[in-house]
Formats: sequence, structure tokens, C-alpha cells
Amino acid sequence: MVEIAELYKHIKRHYPFFDASVEKVKEDYRYLKDFPADEARANVDQHILTETTEPKIAHIRGRMGDQLDSRRSKEAAAEHFAQLDAWSANNTPPPEGYWEAMKQKLRSGTDA
Repeated sequence: MVEIAELYKHIKRHYPFFDASVEKVKEDYRYLKDFPADEARANVDQHILTETTEPKIAHIRGRMGDQLDSRRSKEAAAEHFAQLDAWSANNTPPPEGYWEAMKQKLRSGTDA
């Protein structure tokens, strides 16, 4: 509950009319207790940069599924490019069937 109180104090510094009372922290605890504090802080910081209205619980939680999908996509792309760089550094072509598989993925629009 302390992390939520600290987060609410942070929000209050940027949105003076935000209710950061002990009662509000206790009330919102059940909605935020299972959410990672660092993700909540990052969502609030992004909200502060882009929004003029105070954040609600949905803003604090953000779109966790979208964030995880985005992170996974970025990691997969980084791994893919690292593999391409490794092939390039070894001066060896990609494995047999690689380009055909890529063309198939592009045509089907899936990762399969």
C-alpha cells in the first residue's frame, strides 16, 4: 500500500486536484495491488507527458497486454536482426529454406 501512496503523491505533484488521501489509497488498493509498481510508475510518467487530465486507475494500469505484446515483438525483432548480423559476420548465407519461409510468412500475414 506504501507504493500506491507514493505513486499518488507523485501524481498529486503534477495534478494538484488529484485525490491522494489515505482513504483514496485504501479504496484503490484492491485495483492496483496485483500490478507491478514500476509499470504503474512508467504509465503515470507517460500519462503526465501526454495528458492534461489526472490519471484514473485504467491509466495507471495502462494496457498491460498491449505493452507485453509490444515488448515481445521488439525482443523478437532484435533477436531476428542479431541472427541476421551473425550470419553476415560469418559470411554464411541463411539456412536453406529461410527466404522461402519468410516469403510464406509475409504472404500469410502470420508468424507461423
